[in-house]
Amino acid sequence: MKNLYALLLGLSLTVVACTKPSDQAVSPSPNADSTTTPASDQKAQNKLLVVTTVAPLTNIVSNIAGDRVEVKGIIPEGTDSHTFEPRPSDADLLRQANLILVNGLNLESPTKKLASTSKPKDTKIYELGNNTITKDQWMFDFSFPKEKGDPNPHLWVNPKYAEAYAKLAAEQLTALDPAGKDYYATNLKNYLQRLNELDKATRAVVATIPATNRKLLTYHDSWAYWAREYGFEVIGAIQPSDFKEPSAKDLAKLTDQIRKTGVPAIFGSEVYPSKVAEQIAREAKVKIANTADDELPGKDGAANAMENKNPEHTYIGMMVNNLRIIAENLGGNPDFVKTVNTTNVVGPTAIK
Repeated sequence: MKNLYALLLGLSLTVVACTKPSDQAVSPSPNADSTTTPASDQKAQNKLLVVTTVAPLTNIVSNIAGDRVEVKGIIPEGTDSHTFEPRPSDADLLRQANLILVNGLNLESPTKKLASTSKPKDTKIYELGNNTITKDQWMFDFSFPKEKGDPNPHLWVNPKYAEAYAKLAAEQLTALDPAGKDYYATNLKNYLQRLNELDKATRAVVATIPATNRKLLTYHDSWAYWAREYGFEVIGAIQPSDFKEPSAKDLAKLTDQIRKTGVPAIFGSEVYPSKVAEQIAREAKVKIANTADDELPGKDGAANAMENKNPEHTYIGMMVNNLRIIAENLGGNPDFVKTVNTTNVVGPTAIK
């Protein structure tokens, strides 16, 4: 444990950033752009504009919207969505929006506040998460304690909730653009088939993981709804509810918990890189691997996806990659994900 206390002392002398620097808006979809489009250019495109927030939501919505609607995400990939503060340029984007789709469940409060003051009066702000589950289904846990009042907002990590998001997106797009009803319905049908493949592959992979290993200790607590759906137990989260580094007491407790439960691995985060997680893994003598909940796989993925170079830079691609990592580190068989089609259902990266 001496190493842990030394690490905490070093961290106390250093200002640690929670986010990765980025000047680009997220664009994880076939038709999403990474820069704010001036109003004149937007009109020239003659497309409706839907603004979203985190990358998985942007990609889910884009699969339904296809090339009929422009979809833009405000929160850059690799950024802590819980602490993200929208930039001045985002106000201009929100002023152009015909529809704003957010996760809700108190995830994007600063963005919602800016949207309320920037958007046109008739532009709707629709919360996908709040319209997917009711308050009695909210989950409170390590990073999201009930006494703080904010539920765990990471519904989309559960593919069954991603299905609900896709259906709600189709409803909202149809209400915005009734002439596109059949187009959105076709895209939804095709996308739900992909999500069904993901769900089946997830259940097949989980079945190969020994029951005693179906426990998750993660850095950021984003797997609660996935675990409830697929029979896993979340035994803890390294990151405290204030999104800072854990105390020495927290670290000691987590290390003891890992030893007692016998889990073979803990899972860090690509968005929240932490030497503390690596140190805990060394102290507890377990493996460590990184998963993702709102960063799609592949460097410069959005740009490459347009050229068909990175077909896994999608929500489904992110979840397939997570399944592979979890299975490989918890004694399961990752091969069941090989048949899952990770590409978008429409656009340049669509593969039937």
